[in-house]
Amino acid sequence: MEQAISILISWYKENKRALPWRMEPSPYHVWISEIMLQQTRIEAVISYYHRFLEELPTVFELAHVDEDKLLKLWEGLGYYNRARNLKKAAQIIVERYHGEFPSTYSDILQLPGIGEYTASAIASICFSEPQVTIDGNVLRVYTRVYNCYENIDRLTTRRQIREHLMTVIPAQAGEFNQALMELGEVVCIPHDVPRCHLCPLHDVCLSRKNRTFLSLPIRNPKKEKQVENYTVLLLKYHDKYAICQRGETGLLANMWQFPMLPGDYSLDEVEQYLNDCGCELSTLHSAISYIHVFTHKKWKMSSYSIGVNFCPTDLIQDVGKYNWVSLEELISKYAMPSAFLPFLNFLIDSSNGRIN
Repeated sequence: MEQAISILISWYKENKRALPWRMEPSPYHVWISEIMLQQTRIEAVISYYHRFLEELPTVFELAHVDEDKLLKLWEGLGYYNRARNLKKAAQIIVERYHGEFPSTYSDILQLPGIGEYTASAIASICFSEPQVTIDGNVLRVYTRVYNCYENIDRLTTRRQIREHLMTVIPAQAGEFNQALMELGEVVCIPHDVPRCHLCPLHDVCLSRKNRTFLSLPIRNPKKEKQVENYTVLLLKYHDKYAICQRGETGLLANMWQFPMLPGDYSLDEVEQYLNDCGCELSTLHSAISYIHVFTHKKWKMSSYSIGVNFCPTDLIQDVGKYNWVSLEELISKYAMPSAFLPFLNFLIDSSNGRIN
Protein backbone atom coordinates (compact mmCIF):
# COMPACT_ATOMS: atom_id res chain seq x y z
CA MET A 1 0.00 0.00 0.00
CA GLU A 2 2.80 2.45 0.85
CA GLN A 3 4.37 1.84 -2.55
CA ALA A 4 1.01 2.32 -4.29
CA ILE A 5 0.45 5.62 -2.46
CA SER A 6 3.91 6.84 -3.47
CA ILE A 7 3.17 5.97 -7.11
CA LEU A 8 -0.21 7.70 -6.89
CA ILE A 9 1.28 10.95 -5.53
CA SER A 10 4.04 10.92 -8.16
CA TRP A 11 1.39 10.47 -10.86
CA TYR A 12 -0.54 13.41 -9.46
CA LYS A 13 2.49 15.71 -9.43
CA GLU A 14 3.19 14.90 -13.07
CA ASN A 15 -0.39 14.91 -14.39
CA LYS A 16 -2.47 17.31 -12.27
CA ARG A 17 -4.48 19.93 -14.10
CA ALA A 18 -3.41 23.55 -13.71
CA LEU A 19 -6.50 24.74 -11.86
CA PRO A 20 -6.45 28.30 -10.48
CA TRP A 21 -6.97 27.33 -6.84
CA ARG A 22 -4.05 24.93 -7.12
CA MET A 23 -1.79 27.70 -8.38
CA GLU A 24 -2.45 29.77 -5.24
CA PRO A 25 -3.65 27.28 -2.58
CA SER A 26 -4.35 29.73 0.22
CA PRO A 27 -7.07 28.70 2.69
CA TYR A 28 -9.39 31.40 1.31
CA HIS A 29 -8.93 30.26 -2.29
CA VAL A 30 -9.30 26.57 -1.50
CA TRP A 31 -12.39 27.26 0.61
CA ILE A 32 -14.14 29.29 -2.12
CA SER A 33 -13.30 26.70 -4.78
CA GLU A 34 -14.47 23.75 -2.70
CA ILE A 35 -17.84 25.36 -1.95
CA MET A 36 -18.30 26.27 -5.61
CA LEU A 37 -17.34 22.79 -6.78
CA GLN A 38 -20.04 21.05 -4.76
CA GLN A 39 -22.35 19.49 -7.39
CA THR A 40 -20.88 21.69 -10.15
CA ARG A 41 -18.42 20.75 -12.89
CA ILE A 42 -14.89 22.13 -12.69
CA GLU A 43 -15.13 23.66 -16.16
CA ALA A 44 -18.21 25.63 -15.14
CA VAL A 45 -16.69 26.87 -11.89
CA ILE A 46 -13.47 28.47 -13.18
CA SER A 47 -15.08 31.63 -14.59
CA TYR A 48 -17.21 32.05 -11.44
CA TYR A 49 -14.12 31.58 -9.27
CA HIS A 50 -12.15 34.30 -11.09
CA ARG A 51 -15.07 36.74 -11.04
CA PHE A 52 -15.74 36.10 -7.34
CA LEU A 53 -12.13 36.75 -6.32
CA GLU A 54 -11.91 39.87 -8.48
CA GLU A 55 -14.81 41.35 -6.52
CA LEU A 56 -14.04 39.78 -3.13
CA PRO A 57 -10.27 39.14 -3.03
CA THR A 58 -10.04 38.59 0.73
CA VAL A 59 -12.13 37.35 3.60
CA PHE A 60 -12.64 40.95 4.74
CA GLU A 61 -14.48 41.96 1.56
CA LEU A 62 -16.56 38.78 1.76
CA ALA A 63 -17.52 39.48 5.37
CA HIS A 64 -18.88 42.93 4.48
CA VAL A 65 -20.36 42.34 1.02
CA ASP A 66 -23.97 43.34 0.39
CA GLU A 67 -26.11 40.21 0.07
CA ASP A 68 -27.60 41.24 -3.28
CA LYS A 69 -24.11 41.62 -4.72
CA LEU A 70 -23.03 38.31 -3.20
CA LEU A 71 -25.97 36.45 -4.71
CA LYS A 72 -25.40 38.14 -8.07
CA LEU A 73 -21.81 36.85 -8.03
CA TRP A 74 -23.19 33.39 -7.22
CA GLU A 75 -25.95 33.54 -9.86
CA GLY A 76 -26.06 30.35 -11.90
CA LEU A 77 -24.22 28.15 -9.39
CA GLY A 78 -27.41 27.29 -7.48
CA TYR A 79 -27.76 26.33 -3.82
CA TYR A 80 -27.67 30.00 -2.77
CA ASN A 81 -27.52 29.22 0.94
CA ARG A 82 -23.93 28.18 0.28
CA ALA A 83 -23.14 31.76 -0.68
CA ARG A 84 -24.94 33.09 2.39
CA ASN A 85 -22.99 30.68 4.60
CA LEU A 86 -19.73 31.88 3.02
CA LYS A 87 -20.50 35.38 4.27
CA LYS A 88 -21.51 34.11 7.73
CA ALA A 89 -18.28 32.13 8.00
CA ALA A 90 -16.23 35.08 6.75
CA GLN A 91 -17.74 37.28 9.46
CA ILE A 92 -16.71 34.74 12.12
CA ILE A 93 -13.18 34.52 10.67
CA VAL A 94 -12.86 38.30 10.79
CA GLU A 95 -14.38 38.72 14.26
CA ARG A 96 -13.01 35.64 16.03
CA TYR A 97 -9.76 34.98 14.18
CA HIS A 98 -8.92 38.56 13.10
CA GLY A 99 -9.07 37.57 9.43
CA GLU A 100 -6.73 34.59 9.74
CA PHE A 101 -8.30 31.36 8.56
CA PRO A 102 -8.48 28.75 11.38
CA SER A 103 -5.76 26.18 10.87
CA THR A 104 -7.16 22.98 12.39
CA TYR A 105 -9.78 20.57 11.09
CA SER A 106 -11.87 20.85 14.27
CA ASP A 107 -11.95 24.67 14.16
CA ILE A 108 -12.65 24.80 10.42
CA LEU A 109 -15.52 22.35 10.90
CA GLN A 110 -17.25 24.80 13.23
CA LEU A 111 -17.69 27.42 10.49
CA PRO A 112 -21.16 27.76 8.91
CA GLY A 113 -21.62 25.80 5.69
CA ILE A 114 -18.49 23.68 6.16
CA GLY A 115 -18.83 19.93 6.58
CA GLU A 116 -16.32 17.13 6.96
CA TYR A 117 -15.37 17.11 3.28
CA THR A 118 -14.55 20.82 3.00
CA ALA A 119 -12.90 20.98 6.42
CA SER A 120 -10.63 18.03 5.65
CA ALA A 121 -9.76 19.46 2.22
CA ILE A 122 -8.70 22.84 3.66
CA ALA A 123 -6.91 21.30 6.66
CA SER A 124 -4.93 18.83 4.55
CA ILE A 125 -4.15 21.01 1.51
CA CYS A 126 -3.38 24.25 3.33
CA PHE A 127 -2.14 23.10 6.74
CA SER A 128 -0.86 19.54 6.05
CA GLU A 129 -3.12 18.07 8.72
CA PRO A 130 -3.57 14.30 8.17
CA GLN A 131 -7.28 14.34 7.36
CA VAL A 132 -8.88 12.25 4.61
CA THR A 133 -11.20 13.97 2.15
CA ILE A 134 -14.14 11.80 1.09
CA ASP A 135 -16.17 12.75 -1.98
CA GLY A 136 -17.81 10.83 -4.82
CA ASN A 137 -14.55 10.53 -6.72
CA VAL A 138 -12.69 9.10 -3.74
CA LEU A 139 -15.50 6.64 -2.96
CA ARG A 140 -15.54 5.44 -6.57
CA VAL A 141 -11.76 4.95 -6.69
CA TYR A 142 -11.72 3.20 -3.32
CA THR A 143 -14.56 0.77 -4.05
CA ARG A 144 -13.02 -0.16 -7.40
CA VAL A 145 -9.48 -0.58 -6.11
CA TYR A 146 -10.72 -2.80 -3.25
CA ASN A 147 -13.61 -4.35 -5.23
CA CYS A 148 -15.85 -3.20 -2.39
CA TYR A 149 -19.57 -3.92 -2.74
CA GLU A 150 -20.73 -1.98 0.31
CA ASN A 151 -23.37 0.68 -0.43
CA ILE A 152 -21.61 4.08 -0.43
CA ASP A 153 -24.90 5.91 0.22
CA ARG A 154 -24.83 4.45 3.73
CA LEU A 155 -23.16 6.63 6.32
CA THR A 156 -21.57 3.58 7.94
CA THR A 157 -19.85 2.64 4.68
CA ARG A 158 -18.43 6.14 4.14
CA ARG A 159 -17.20 6.20 7.74
CA GLN A 160 -15.51 2.80 7.35
CA ILE A 161 -13.77 3.93 4.18
CA ARG A 162 -12.64 7.14 5.86
CA GLU A 163 -11.35 5.25 8.89
CA HIS A 164 -9.42 2.85 6.67
CA LEU A 165 -7.85 5.64 4.61
CA MET A 166 -6.90 7.46 7.81
CA THR A 167 -4.71 4.46 8.70
CA VAL A 168 -2.71 4.78 5.47
CA ILE A 169 -2.70 8.55 4.86
CA PRO A 170 0.87 9.75 4.20
CA ALA A 171 2.59 12.89 5.42
CA GLN A 172 1.65 14.57 2.11
CA ALA A 173 -2.01 14.47 3.10
CA GLY A 174 -3.10 17.28 0.80
CA GLU A 175 -1.47 15.78 -2.27
CA PHE A 176 -2.86 12.34 -1.37
CA ASN A 177 -6.40 13.68 -1.17
CA GLN A 178 -6.07 15.68 -4.37
CA ALA A 179 -4.51 12.71 -6.15
CA LEU A 180 -7.46 10.45 -5.30
CA MET A 181 -9.95 13.11 -6.39
CA GLU A 182 -8.02 13.81 -9.61
CA LEU A 183 -7.88 10.11 -10.36
CA GLY A 184 -11.66 9.89 -10.03
CA GLU A 185 -12.17 12.99 -12.17
CA VAL A 186 -10.02 12.10 -15.17
CA VAL A 187 -9.23 8.35 -15.08
CA CYS A 188 -11.57 6.31 -12.87
CA ILE A 189 -14.56 8.10 -14.35
CA PRO A 190 -18.26 7.47 -13.62
CA HIS A 191 -20.90 6.31 -16.10
CA ASP A 192 -18.33 5.00 -18.58
CA VAL A 193 -15.44 2.57 -18.95
CA PRO A 194 -12.59 3.79 -16.74
CA ARG A 195 -9.25 4.58 -18.42
CA CYS A 196 -7.41 1.78 -16.67
CA HIS A 197 -4.42 1.98 -19.02
CA LEU A 198 -3.68 5.47 -17.60
CA CYS A 199 -4.20 4.56 -13.96
CA PRO A 200 -1.21 4.54 -11.57
CA LEU A 201 -3.08 1.96 -9.44
CA HIS A 202 -3.55 -0.35 -12.41
CA ASP A 203 -1.53 -3.22 -10.90
CA VAL A 204 -3.28 -3.24 -7.50
CA CYS A 205 -6.88 -2.55 -8.59
CA LEU A 206 -9.08 -5.57 -7.79
CA SER A 207 -12.05 -4.46 -9.88
CA ARG A 208 -9.79 -4.21 -12.93
CA LYS A 209 -8.50 -7.69 -12.20
CA ASN A 210 -12.05 -9.05 -11.77
CA ARG A 211 -13.60 -6.89 -14.53
CA THR A 212 -16.22 -5.59 -12.10
CA PHE A 213 -15.50 -1.84 -12.33
CA LEU A 214 -18.70 -0.99 -14.22
CA SER A 215 -20.83 -2.37 -11.39
CA LEU A 216 -19.11 -0.21 -8.77
CA PRO A 217 -19.74 1.73 -6.66
CA ILE A 218 -23.00 0.38 -5.23
CA ARG A 219 -25.60 3.08 -4.57
CA ASN A 220 -29.27 3.34 -3.68
CA PRO A 221 -31.66 3.27 -6.64
CA LYS A 222 -32.53 6.79 -7.79
CA LYS A 223 -35.97 7.95 -6.73
CA GLU A 224 -38.35 9.35 -9.31
CA LYS A 225 -38.33 13.15 -9.06
CA GLN A 226 -41.58 14.91 -8.17
CA VAL A 227 -42.89 16.94 -11.11
CA GLU A 228 -44.48 20.37 -10.57
CA ASN A 229 -46.02 22.54 -13.30
CA TYR A 230 -45.70 26.34 -13.34
CA THR A 231 -46.63 29.21 -15.64
CA VAL A 232 -44.18 32.12 -15.80
CA LEU A 233 -45.52 35.61 -16.58
CA LEU A 234 -43.07 37.86 -18.45
CA LEU A 235 -44.93 41.10 -17.79
CA LYS A 236 -43.65 44.24 -19.54
CA TYR A 237 -44.81 47.82 -18.91
CA HIS A 238 -43.10 50.29 -21.25
CA ASP A 239 -39.42 49.28 -20.91
CA LYS A 240 -39.66 47.56 -17.54
CA TYR A 241 -40.40 44.02 -16.40
CA ALA A 242 -42.16 42.70 -13.31
CA ILE A 243 -40.14 40.66 -10.84
CA CYS A 244 -41.03 39.49 -7.35
CA GLN A 245 -39.14 38.09 -4.39
CA ARG A 246 -39.68 34.61 -3.03
CA GLY A 247 -40.44 34.00 0.64
CA GLU A 248 -37.88 33.94 3.43
CA THR A 249 -38.00 30.16 3.80
CA GLY A 250 -38.16 27.15 1.54
CA LEU A 251 -36.75 26.50 -1.92
CA LEU A 252 -34.84 29.47 -3.41
CA ALA A 253 -35.61 31.59 -0.34
CA ASN A 254 -35.43 35.37 -0.86
CA MET A 255 -34.42 35.01 -4.50
CA TRP A 256 -35.83 37.18 -7.29
CA GLN A 257 -37.95 35.65 -10.02
CA PHE A 258 -40.51 36.47 -12.66
CA PRO A 259 -44.12 36.18 -11.45
CA MET A 260 -45.10 32.52 -11.56
CA LEU A 261 -48.38 30.69 -11.12
CA PRO A 262 -48.75 27.08 -9.97
CA GLY A 263 -50.20 24.96 -12.76
CA ASP A 264 -50.04 24.82 -16.55
CA TYR A 265 -52.14 27.71 -17.92
CA SER A 266 -53.29 28.02 -21.52
CA LEU A 267 -53.07 31.39 -23.30
CA ASP A 268 -56.80 31.98 -22.79
CA GLU A 269 -56.53 31.08 -19.11
CA VAL A 270 -53.64 33.52 -18.61
CA GLU A 271 -55.62 36.28 -20.31
CA GLN A 272 -58.66 35.59 -18.16
CA TYR A 273 -56.57 35.41 -15.00
CA LEU A 274 -54.85 38.76 -15.59
CA ASN A 275 -58.11 40.43 -16.57
CA ASP A 276 -59.66 39.18 -13.33
CA CYS A 277 -56.69 40.70 -11.45
CA GLY A 278 -57.38 44.10 -12.97
CA CYS A 279 -54.60 44.17 -15.56
CA GLU A 280 -55.11 45.86 -18.92
CA LEU A 281 -53.24 43.86 -21.60
CA SER A 282 -51.76 45.21 -24.82
CA THR A 283 -50.08 42.03 -26.09
CA LEU A 284 -50.06 38.37 -25.09
CA HIS A 285 -47.96 35.64 -26.72
CA SER A 286 -46.70 32.21 -25.81
CA ALA A 287 -42.98 32.29 -25.02
CA ILE A 288 -40.55 29.49 -24.16
CA SER A 289 -40.95 26.33 -22.10
CA TYR A 290 -38.26 24.91 -19.86
CA ILE A 291 -37.75 22.00 -17.46
CA HIS A 292 -35.52 22.73 -14.47
CA VAL A 293 -34.22 19.78 -12.46
CA PHE A 294 -33.59 20.15 -8.73
CA THR A 295 -32.19 17.44 -6.47
CA HIS A 296 -35.59 15.99 -5.58
CA LYS A 297 -38.03 17.57 -8.03
CA LYS A 298 -38.58 18.92 -11.53
CA TRP A 299 -40.24 22.16 -12.51
CA LYS A 300 -42.01 22.03 -15.88
CA MET A 301 -42.32 25.71 -16.76
CA SER A 302 -44.21 27.36 -19.61
CA SER A 303 -44.18 31.12 -20.10
CA TYR A 304 -46.02 33.99 -21.76
CA SER A 305 -44.72 37.32 -23.02
CA ILE A 306 -47.23 39.94 -21.87
CA GLY A 307 -47.41 43.66 -22.57
CA VAL A 308 -49.55 45.66 -20.16
CA ASN A 309 -50.96 49.17 -20.23
CA PHE A 310 -51.96 48.91 -16.59
CA CYS A 311 -51.44 46.59 -13.62
CA PRO A 312 -52.56 46.94 -10.00
CA THR A 313 -49.96 49.07 -8.24
CA ASP A 314 -47.98 46.37 -6.44
CA LEU A 315 -50.09 43.24 -6.12
CA ILE A 316 -51.38 40.47 -8.33
CA GLN A 317 -53.46 37.71 -6.79
CA ASP A 318 -51.35 34.55 -6.13
CA VAL A 319 -48.18 36.37 -7.20
CA GLY A 320 -47.82 39.00 -4.51
CA LYS A 321 -45.85 42.21 -4.52
CA TYR A 322 -43.62 42.93 -7.48
CA ASN A 323 -41.12 45.51 -8.72
CA TRP A 324 -40.83 47.00 -12.21
CA VAL A 325 -37.18 47.00 -13.33
CA SER A 326 -35.39 47.59 -16.61
CA LEU A 327 -33.63 44.76 -18.40
CA GLU A 328 -30.31 46.43 -17.64
CA GLU A 329 -31.11 46.48 -13.91
CA LEU A 330 -32.30 42.89 -14.06
CA ILE A 331 -29.01 41.79 -15.57
CA SER A 332 -26.69 43.84 -13.37
CA LYS A 333 -28.34 44.05 -9.95
CA TYR A 334 -30.76 41.20 -9.33
CA ALA A 335 -29.66 37.61 -8.73
CA MET A 336 -31.98 35.11 -10.36
CA PRO A 337 -31.95 31.37 -9.76
CA SER A 338 -30.89 29.14 -12.65
CA ALA A 339 -34.52 28.05 -13.05
CA PHE A 340 -35.39 31.53 -14.37
CA LEU A 341 -32.27 32.34 -16.41
CA PRO A 342 -33.68 30.84 -19.67
CA PHE A 343 -36.56 33.31 -19.43
CA LEU A 344 -34.17 36.19 -18.82
CA ASN A 345 -32.16 35.08 -21.86
CA PHE A 346 -35.38 34.98 -23.87
CA LEU A 347 -36.06 38.61 -22.97
CA ILE A 348 -32.51 39.59 -23.90
CA ASP A 349 -32.85 37.79 -27.26
CA SER A 350 -36.26 39.36 -27.83
CA SER A 351 -34.73 42.81 -27.37
CA ASN A 352 -32.18 41.94 -30.10
CA GLY A 353 -29.44 42.50 -27.56
CA ARG A 354 -30.63 46.05 -26.91
CA ILE A 355 -30.81 46.68 -23.19
CA ASN A 356 -32.74 49.78 -22.15
